[in-house]
Amino acid sequence: MKDLFSIQGKTALVTGGSSGIGYMIARGFVEAGAKVYIASRKQDVCEEVAAELSEVGECIPLAADLQLDSECVRLSGEIKSREGALDILVNNAGANWAAPMSEFPSSAWDKVLGLNVKAVFELTRELVPALEAAGTSEDPARVINIGSIDGLTPPLLDTFSYSASKAAVHHLTRVLAKKLAEKNITVNAVAPGPFQSRMMKATLENFGESIKDSTPLGRIGRPEDMAGIAIYLASRAGAYVTGAVIPVDGGNSTTT
Repeated sequence: MKDLFSIQGKTALVTGGSSGIGYMIARGFVEAGAKVYIASRKQDVCEEVAAELSEVGECIPLAADLQLDSECVRLSGEIKSREGALDILVNNAGANWAAPMSEFPSSAWDKVLGLNVKAVFELTRELVPALEAAGTSEDPARVINIGSIDGLTPPLLDTFSYSASKAAVHHLTRVLAKKLAEKNITVNAVAPGPFQSRMMKATLENFGESIKDSTPLGRIGRPEDMAGIAIYLASRAGAYVTGAVIPVDGGNSTTT
Protein backbone atom coordinates (compact mmCIF):
# COMPACT_ATOMS: atom_id res chain seq x y z
CA MET A 1 0.00 0.00 0.00
CA LYS A 2 2.85 2.41 0.67
CA ASP A 3 3.68 2.48 -3.07
CA LEU A 4 0.07 2.73 -4.26
CA PHE A 5 0.43 6.36 -5.34
CA SER A 6 4.08 6.18 -6.41
CA ILE A 7 5.21 7.41 -9.83
CA GLN A 8 8.89 7.21 -8.87
CA GLY A 9 11.03 6.52 -11.94
CA LYS A 10 8.29 7.07 -14.50
CA THR A 11 8.77 9.33 -17.51
CA ALA A 12 6.16 11.96 -18.37
CA LEU A 13 5.51 14.63 -20.98
CA VAL A 14 3.37 17.59 -19.90
CA THR A 15 2.34 19.97 -22.67
CA GLY A 16 1.78 23.55 -21.61
CA GLY A 17 3.92 22.61 -18.63
CA SER A 18 5.50 26.01 -18.06
CA SER A 19 2.44 27.70 -16.53
CA GLY A 20 -0.95 27.24 -14.91
CA ILE A 21 -2.47 23.78 -14.64
CA GLY A 22 0.40 22.23 -16.60
CA TYR A 23 2.97 23.70 -14.23
CA MET A 24 1.05 22.42 -11.21
CA ILE A 25 1.05 18.90 -12.64
CA ALA A 26 4.67 19.04 -13.82
CA ARG A 27 5.88 20.22 -10.42
CA GLY A 28 3.85 17.54 -8.66
CA PHE A 29 5.31 14.85 -10.93
CA VAL A 30 8.88 16.08 -10.45
CA GLU A 31 8.48 16.22 -6.66
CA ALA A 32 7.03 12.69 -6.77
CA GLY A 33 10.16 11.35 -8.47
CA ALA A 34 9.17 11.25 -12.13
CA LYS A 35 11.37 12.38 -15.01
CA VAL A 36 9.34 15.15 -16.63
CA TYR A 37 9.56 16.76 -20.04
CA ILE A 38 7.68 20.03 -20.29
CA ALA A 39 6.68 21.49 -23.64
CA SER A 40 5.53 25.04 -24.30
CA ARG A 41 5.60 27.50 -27.14
CA LYS A 42 8.19 29.90 -25.71
CA GLN A 43 11.69 28.41 -25.50
CA ASP A 44 13.01 30.89 -22.90
CA VAL A 45 10.05 30.41 -20.54
CA CYS A 46 10.22 26.64 -20.94
CA GLU A 47 13.93 26.62 -20.09
CA GLU A 48 13.44 28.92 -17.11
CA VAL A 49 10.71 26.73 -15.60
CA ALA A 50 12.65 23.54 -16.27
CA ALA A 51 15.67 25.00 -14.49
CA GLU A 52 13.48 25.84 -11.49
CA LEU A 53 11.93 22.37 -11.34
CA SER A 54 15.32 20.72 -11.82
CA GLU A 55 16.25 22.01 -8.38
CA VAL A 56 13.88 19.42 -6.89
CA GLY A 57 14.04 16.67 -9.52
CA GLU A 58 14.53 15.97 -13.21
CA CYS A 59 12.84 18.27 -15.73
CA ILE A 60 13.73 18.78 -19.39
CA PRO A 61 12.40 21.64 -21.59
CA LEU A 62 11.20 21.05 -25.14
CA ALA A 63 9.80 24.05 -26.99
CA ALA A 64 6.91 23.25 -29.35
CA ASP A 65 4.01 25.14 -30.92
CA LEU A 66 1.37 22.44 -30.95
CA GLN A 67 -1.02 24.50 -33.07
CA LEU A 68 1.07 23.18 -35.97
CA ASP A 69 0.71 19.53 -37.02
CA SER A 70 4.41 19.45 -37.87
CA GLU A 71 5.27 20.44 -34.31
CA CYS A 72 3.21 17.57 -32.89
CA VAL A 73 5.22 15.23 -35.09
CA ARG A 74 8.52 16.87 -34.18
CA LEU A 75 7.82 16.83 -30.43
CA SER A 76 6.79 13.19 -30.47
CA GLY A 77 9.94 12.41 -32.43
CA GLU A 78 12.05 14.14 -29.78
CA ILE A 79 10.47 12.03 -27.04
CA LYS A 80 10.80 8.78 -28.98
CA SER A 81 14.44 9.46 -29.87
CA ARG A 82 15.35 10.33 -26.28
CA GLU A 83 13.27 7.76 -24.39
CA GLY A 84 11.76 5.14 -26.65
CA ALA A 85 9.02 4.53 -24.07
CA LEU A 86 6.75 7.07 -22.38
CA ASP A 87 4.78 6.25 -19.23
CA ILE A 88 2.61 9.37 -18.99
CA LEU A 89 1.32 11.94 -21.48
CA VAL A 90 -0.51 14.98 -20.13
CA ASN A 91 -2.30 16.91 -22.89
CA ASN A 92 -2.67 20.28 -21.21
CA ALA A 93 -1.67 22.92 -23.78
CA GLY A 94 -4.70 25.00 -24.67
CA ALA A 95 -6.13 28.33 -25.76
CA ASN A 96 -9.18 30.37 -24.83
CA TRP A 97 -11.17 33.14 -26.52
CA ALA A 98 -13.93 35.32 -25.12
CA ALA A 99 -16.15 37.70 -27.10
CA PRO A 100 -19.85 38.46 -27.40
CA MET A 101 -21.70 36.11 -29.74
CA SER A 102 -22.30 38.90 -32.27
CA GLU A 103 -18.56 39.61 -32.44
CA PHE A 104 -17.15 36.10 -32.12
CA PRO A 105 -14.74 35.54 -35.04
CA SER A 106 -14.38 32.41 -37.13
CA SER A 107 -10.66 32.47 -36.38
CA ALA A 108 -11.44 31.82 -32.72
CA TRP A 109 -12.92 28.46 -33.66
CA ASP A 110 -9.93 27.50 -35.80
CA LYS A 111 -7.37 28.46 -33.16
CA VAL A 112 -9.11 27.06 -30.09
CA LEU A 113 -10.37 23.79 -31.54
CA GLY A 114 -7.08 23.32 -33.37
CA LEU A 115 -5.01 23.44 -30.18
CA ASN A 116 -7.51 22.16 -27.63
CA VAL A 117 -8.84 19.19 -29.60
CA LYS A 118 -6.95 18.45 -32.81
CA ALA A 119 -3.50 18.73 -31.23
CA VAL A 120 -4.58 16.40 -28.41
CA PHE A 121 -5.49 13.78 -30.99
CA GLU A 122 -2.44 14.36 -33.17
CA LEU A 123 0.13 14.23 -30.36
CA THR A 124 -1.48 11.22 -28.71
CA ARG A 125 -1.57 9.37 -32.02
CA GLU A 126 2.10 10.13 -32.68
CA LEU A 127 3.08 8.92 -29.21
CA VAL A 128 1.06 5.69 -29.17
CA PRO A 129 4.15 3.58 -30.00
CA ALA A 130 6.10 5.08 -27.08
CA LEU A 131 3.14 4.71 -24.72
CA GLU A 132 2.53 1.14 -25.84
CA ALA A 133 6.20 0.34 -25.25
CA ALA A 134 5.84 1.50 -21.63
CA GLY A 135 2.48 -0.03 -20.77
CA THR A 136 1.66 -3.46 -19.36
CA SER A 137 -1.62 -5.03 -18.31
CA GLU A 138 -0.68 -4.49 -14.66
CA ASP A 139 0.71 -0.98 -15.14
CA PRO A 140 -0.70 0.66 -18.27
CA ALA A 141 0.73 3.78 -19.83
CA ARG A 142 -1.41 6.82 -19.07
CA VAL A 143 -2.86 9.65 -21.13
CA ILE A 144 -4.36 12.47 -19.06
CA ASN A 145 -6.30 15.10 -21.01
CA ILE A 146 -7.10 18.44 -19.38
CA GLY A 147 -10.70 19.39 -20.01
CA SER A 148 -12.77 21.90 -18.05
CA ILE A 149 -16.00 22.24 -16.12
CA ASP A 150 -16.93 24.62 -18.95
CA GLY A 151 -17.23 21.45 -21.03
CA LEU A 152 -19.66 19.99 -18.47
CA THR A 153 -21.94 22.95 -17.79
CA PRO A 154 -22.59 26.17 -19.77
CA PRO A 155 -20.03 28.82 -18.75
CA LEU A 156 -20.87 32.28 -17.44
CA LEU A 157 -18.53 33.98 -19.92
CA ASP A 158 -18.87 34.09 -23.72
CA THR A 159 -16.21 31.45 -24.42
CA PHE A 160 -18.11 29.60 -27.12
CA SER A 161 -15.24 27.81 -28.85
CA TYR A 162 -13.44 27.05 -25.57
CA SER A 163 -16.39 25.40 -23.85
CA ALA A 164 -17.25 23.45 -27.00
CA SER A 165 -13.63 22.33 -27.34
CA LYS A 166 -13.50 21.05 -23.77
CA ALA A 167 -16.72 19.08 -24.24
CA ALA A 168 -15.04 17.58 -27.31
CA VAL A 169 -11.94 16.74 -25.26
CA HIS A 170 -14.11 14.87 -22.77
CA HIS A 171 -15.72 12.74 -25.47
CA LEU A 172 -12.45 12.25 -27.35
CA THR A 173 -11.09 10.92 -24.06
CA ARG A 174 -13.78 8.23 -23.97
CA VAL A 175 -13.25 7.33 -27.62
CA LEU A 176 -9.47 7.01 -27.18
CA ALA A 177 -9.90 5.05 -23.94
CA LYS A 178 -11.89 2.41 -25.79
CA LYS A 179 -9.50 2.37 -28.75
CA LEU A 180 -6.24 2.19 -26.80
CA ALA A 181 -7.21 -0.18 -23.98
CA GLU A 182 -6.00 -3.17 -26.00
CA LYS A 183 -2.56 -1.51 -26.15
CA ASN A 184 -2.37 -1.19 -22.34
CA ILE A 185 -2.92 2.58 -22.43
CA THR A 186 -5.52 4.27 -20.26
CA VAL A 187 -7.01 7.62 -21.23
CA ASN A 188 -8.74 9.87 -18.71
CA ALA A 189 -9.66 13.54 -18.46
CA VAL A 190 -9.54 16.02 -15.62
CA ALA A 191 -12.08 18.85 -15.69
CA PRO A 192 -10.69 21.67 -13.53
CA GLY A 193 -12.81 24.41 -12.07
CA PRO A 194 -11.35 27.76 -10.99
CA PHE A 195 -7.59 27.61 -10.36
CA GLN A 196 -5.00 30.36 -10.26
CA SER A 197 -3.58 30.34 -13.79
CA ARG A 198 -2.70 32.73 -16.59
CA MET A 199 -5.88 31.80 -18.43
CA MET A 200 -8.01 32.49 -15.34
CA LYS A 201 -6.09 35.57 -14.15
CA ALA A 202 -8.45 38.26 -15.44
CA THR A 203 -11.55 36.31 -14.45
CA LEU A 204 -10.33 35.79 -10.89
CA GLU A 205 -9.23 39.42 -10.58
CA ASN A 206 -12.72 40.58 -11.56
CA PHE A 207 -14.91 37.84 -10.10
CA GLY A 208 -12.66 35.90 -7.71
CA GLU A 209 -14.62 36.56 -4.53
CA SER A 210 -17.98 35.73 -6.07
CA ILE A 211 -16.55 32.56 -7.64
CA LYS A 212 -15.12 31.51 -4.28
CA ASP A 213 -18.38 32.28 -2.49
CA SER A 214 -20.43 30.29 -5.00
CA THR A 215 -18.13 27.24 -4.84
CA PRO A 216 -19.56 24.64 -2.43
CA LEU A 217 -16.14 24.03 -0.83
CA GLY A 218 -15.63 27.79 -0.49
CA ARG A 219 -12.26 28.28 -2.17
CA ILE A 220 -10.29 28.41 -5.41
CA GLY A 221 -8.32 25.32 -6.44
CA ARG A 222 -4.76 24.92 -5.16
CA PRO A 223 -1.74 23.46 -6.96
CA GLU A 224 -1.78 20.34 -4.78
CA ASP A 225 -5.39 19.65 -5.80
CA MET A 226 -4.34 19.39 -9.43
CA ALA A 227 -1.08 17.56 -8.72
CA GLY A 228 -2.97 15.09 -6.56
CA ILE A 229 -5.52 14.04 -9.18
CA ALA A 230 -2.82 13.71 -11.84
CA ILE A 231 -0.60 11.59 -9.59
CA TYR A 232 -3.59 9.38 -8.73
CA LEU A 233 -4.36 8.77 -12.40
CA ALA A 234 -0.68 8.18 -13.23
CA SER A 235 0.02 5.81 -10.32
CA ARG A 236 -0.93 2.21 -9.56
CA ALA A 237 -3.94 3.60 -7.68
CA GLY A 238 -5.47 4.69 -10.99
CA ALA A 239 -4.44 1.70 -13.10
CA TYR A 240 -8.01 0.38 -13.50
CA VAL A 241 -9.58 3.73 -14.43
CA THR A 242 -10.05 4.64 -18.09
CA GLY A 243 -12.50 6.78 -20.03
CA ALA A 244 -13.34 8.84 -16.94
CA VAL A 245 -13.87 12.61 -16.83
CA ILE A 246 -13.13 13.75 -13.28
CA PRO A 247 -14.25 17.22 -12.14
CA VAL A 248 -11.82 18.94 -9.78
CA ASP A 249 -13.85 22.04 -9.02
CA GLY A 250 -14.86 22.17 -5.38
CA GLY A 251 -18.32 20.87 -6.24
CA ASN A 252 -19.31 23.51 -8.78
CA SER A 253 -20.40 21.07 -11.48
CA THR A 254 -21.49 18.19 -9.25
CA THR A 255 -23.72 19.74 -6.61
CA THR A 256 -25.74 22.33 -8.51
